[in-house]
Amino acid sequence: MNLISEKNIYLENKETKGFLADAFYNDTQKKLPLVIFVHGYKGYKDWGAWDLMAEMFAQAGFFFVKFNFSHNGTTVDAPHDFADLEAFGNNNYTKELSDLGVVIDHFIQDPHVDHEKVILIGHSRGGGISIIKTFEDERINGLITLASVDTLDRFPTGDSFENWKKEGVYYALNGRTNQEMPHYYQFYEDYEQNIHRFDVERAAEMAKAYMLIIHGTEDEAVNAKHAEHLHILNPNSELFLIENGNHTFGAKEPWTDPDLPKDLYTVTKKCIDFLNKNIK
Repeated sequence: MNLISEKNIYLENKETKGFLADAFYNDTQKKLPLVIFVHGYKGYKDWGAWDLMAEMFAQAGFFFVKFNFSHNGTTVDAPHDFADLEAFGNNNYTKELSDLGVVIDHFIQDPHVDHEKVILIGHSRGGGISIIKTFEDERINGLITLASVDTLDRFPTGDSFENWKKEGVYYALNGRTNQEMPHYYQFYEDYEQNIHRFDVERAAEMAKAYMLIIHGTEDEAVNAKHAEHLHILNPNSELFLIENGNHTFGAKEPWTDPDLPKDLYTVTKKCIDFLNKNIK
């Protein structure tokens, strides 16, 4: 089977701005389930081993899409770099949900796609966004979270919060690139104005899609208790813990190995088995 990979497809979002997406699929006459991968905080579509994961999904008979959020700090000209820190600072959850809607609307119309089979896979903060989108959009019938948060209320507290409010910006160091990444106070204001919409717990309880929750037991960024909590909220979900797994399941940037890291291979295989059982 001929594997097709279309890289850097330009998508326009009138509510935010243009951004890029990739599509991986087998060249076949058969309509394929659409799987959309949603990256997390400081993430982007070309990070680490995501391409290898995309190829494994495509080889298993899925139409796999990954994309950059419009305000994740990358640009159309530099999709691998945080070249637009101003955009990063002006990102918020409303923009991310809007971008995800554009991705679904675009690829669900692709002639290779079975529009009745739409699955979201969200990593880290992208898991929270995916849970909300699944609750809001009845076209989505499969939901997989990877190292997901169980709340989007992940803001500075105490004096740090007061200082953020006063200064209008706080900076987070990106340990890999050594960039000071700005977060403007509008991020919190957007959250406050949409606090009910951004209730991940309620969305997890109400989501009607088949749901698989995957988490590493040694996740250094998002504690595995988040996964256990999501599973309690949605008892029909399946919980799958990776013993000693970290936040990115063994992947890092850059990833130069031709094979997936062991844990991420296990994760991808589990996702494919779950979708074959429930969606295909």
